[in-house]
Amino acid sequence: MARAYNVIDSDGHILEPLTLWADYIDPAFRERAPKVIDDTDGKQRLLIEEQVLGSRQGMGGLGGVGARQGAVKAETMSYAEGRPGGFDPHKRIPDMDLDGIDAAFLYPSMGLFAGAVHDPALAAAMCRAYNRWLGDYCKPYPDRLFGIAMLPLQSVDLAIAEMRFARRELGFHGGFIRPNPYNNRMLHDPVYDPLWSAAEELDFAIGIHEGGNSGMPTVGIDRFEGRGAQHIISHTMEMMLACMSMIWGGVCERHPKLRIGFLESGGGWIAPWLDRMDRHFDDQGFNDSGLKTRPSELFQRNCWISFEPVEGSLKVLAEYIGPNKILWATDYPHRDGFFPGAPQMIKDCLADASPEVRHQVLAGGAIGFYNLN
Repeated sequence: MARAYNVIDSDGHILEPLTLWADYIDPAFRERAPKVIDDTDGKQRLLIEEQVLGSRQGMGGLGGVGARQGAVKAETMSYAEGRPGGFDPHKRIPDMDLDGIDAAFLYPSMGLFAGAVHDPALAAAMCRAYNRWLGDYCKPYPDRLFGIAMLPLQSVDLAIAEMRFARRELGFHGGFIRPNPYNNRMLHDPVYDPLWSAAEELDFAIGIHEGGNSGMPTVGIDRFEGRGAQHIISHTMEMMLACMSMIWGGVCERHPKLRIGFLESGGGWIAPWLDRMDRHFDDQGFNDSGLKTRPSELFQRNCWISFEPVEGSLKVLAEYIGPNKILWATDYPHRDGFFPGAPQMIKDCLADASPEVRHQVLAGGAIGFYNLN
């Protein structure tokens, strides 16, 4: 009997074991694989291609879910002390059961920095190693844990090859890329059209997921120094630009079967952003897009957006853009995630909504985006 999906975490995370690259990467790249180092400030960070990547806090506390609720002291944790379910699928399932979560779609933690790698071949080798490991992580619970492939957008050909491998060999439903420019190209650059066509062909969802100030061009962070301000800017503004690229830049119109998700950037900005694009589409003095379809209609056909459980605009925007276009996420096991209690927070926010609206937000949007049948 097929599992019923009533509560789906659309953007959970794993914690990569520190031995992942040594254990899974092609031996030809082993000497160049990412290494975890103790940085000059005593924080653990990644060393890749002589770049040191990671936040000011380092990797310690990355798995400190519950910190927002005061349950753990993430600032004093080491990486290895992160939530055990981030490392071990058998320990993740009881945590999901505690929250009544039927399925989780899984994105990386350290791997969010992979877009900063310069050499396309090394980036592809890292992606292949990570995806193979993630496939093994999900394997014991194939109807509950779903891997999202890391794609090496440094090379379109290599990204397509990894997409095919992830879909055909690992059974993944989708892959992720960063919203930041790779090779100084925006996502609507025609060079990426073969990638979008391949995603259509493979029925492969594309999740766009930011990773903060991590070695890639990031809009606005030159104007503020604080971690909080940079985090506010990077996640939301990079995603707004990616959304504009995919819609106003014509990607969605050229690829009608492409499914795009805008993740971990908040969702409240989507209504005024679509409204502004629509108004410029309608005003011939501004409409230089070449589009034949209104941006809001392209969003309805091709796109989904994720909300955090604490966003006050969720209920209003469920009515505005449709509950079937909304995703939500725990961000488990990251320190800024919510555990336990994220699904209940969504239910409380939608307390006065109809059962159908609640179902669409809690599960239907994810079922549609990831084509979970």
